[in-house]
Amino acid sequence: MVTDMKKGPLVGITVLDWTQWQMGPVATSMLADLGADVIHLEHYITGDPGRGLTTNEFTDLPHGKHSYFEVNNRGKRGITINLANDEGRKVIYRLVKKADVFVHNYRPGIPERLKVDYATLSKYNPKLIYASASGFGEKGPDAGEGAMDMVGMARAGAGTLLGDEDNPNLPHYGGLADQIGAVFTAYGIMAALFARERTGIGQKVDTSLMGSLIFWQGLMLGKGFYLNKPTVQQKRKSAKNALWNYYKTKDGKWIVLTMLQSQRHWLDMCKALGLEDLVNDPRFDNAVIREKNCAELITYFDKAFLKKTAAEWDSLFRSGLDIISTPVRSMNDLAADPQVIANDYIINYQHNVLGPIKVVGLPVAFSKTPGEVNAEAPEFGQHTEEVLIELGGYTWDEITELRNKKAI
Repeated sequence: MVTDMKKGPLVGITVLDWTQWQMGPVATSMLADLGADVIHLEHYITGDPGRGLTTNEFTDLPHGKHSYFEVNNRGKRGITINLANDEGRKVIYRLVKKADVFVHNYRPGIPERLKVDYATLSKYNPKLIYASASGFGEKGPDAGEGAMDMVGMARAGAGTLLGDEDNPNLPHYGGLADQIGAVFTAYGIMAALFARERTGIGQKVDTSLMGSLIFWQGLMLGKGFYLNKPTVQQKRKSAKNALWNYYKTKDGKWIVLTMLQSQRHWLDMCKALGLEDLVNDPRFDNAVIREKNCAELITYFDKAFLKKTAAEWDSLFRSGLDIISTPVRSMNDLAADPQVIANDYIINYQHNVLGPIKVVGLPVAFSKTPGEVNAEAPEFGQHTEEVLIELGGYTWDEITELRNKKAI
């Protein structure tokens, strides 16, 4: 049994993963990292479209591997299935009897048409946790509309927080919205599993890109609702709190200050920047007055920060001053960051095909039931026979018949 080789808090949980692209696959790979046996279901001919994504950022790896698919589907087993075929659907009905979770990220209406919706599958397993991760949720006028990463970001208003009136500054790649949607999908699944543990009841879990991103912006939205004021993006040159801002340094790099309690840190900040004259300046006497004169104060800070490099400022701020800051890092710096290495946020991994590589580790640590990264994504249809025999109780003759009927 595959569970004998896995470890983590979700060992013993079986997930049927009918997802594609990123939001759904990442959610289920998170479950796999925590020990679940995740079985990725792919179309028996075309497969997951993520296998064939061709852009400069996701060029093919050696031996037919693909970075986009590998990252999003690590730790899973893979089978091929034809859900447009009655015999293929019967395979799912048979597998779902022993599964704990069924996950998809197709548009509402597609599972119903293919007869793998919650109402259908729950008849075969009333304790099933059925998760649907859509673009806009399952209700409302746009429920059936298609959505991918940047559409979700734009529709949920996130672009206005990242950019300015002339440039919404939406990320062009990286799937940040998909990653957030994946986290909330995994969160919903695990909450439903916990509820089932206590009550014995299965249920449907509905998440969406739009809902996840709205919650991601919960502070800004919630504050605006309470105050009955529109949410306004903070601009660097007019930040209300100059100690919650970022500044360019002598070497062209940037450094971030994050001190909400500006009065507490004001004296140390002025001393560090060589701006002691501002301590008793009536324009900056307290937090309320500084807010009114914020643009002028930031001008002083801008000039001061240009006198040292980011590394020099970082060293100074760490020398016993009560200042919370960090240089702005590139993603390419993370693998060598000693803090990242110490916490296994990025780890070394021996890939069976690709050899030694670095991969993203687990963001959550468990003292008694630690998860484990398996960076291998399944080959197309790699585990079809294995899963059908193990989970479905099929014989080799039955599997041959399914292939003849184009069910798998």
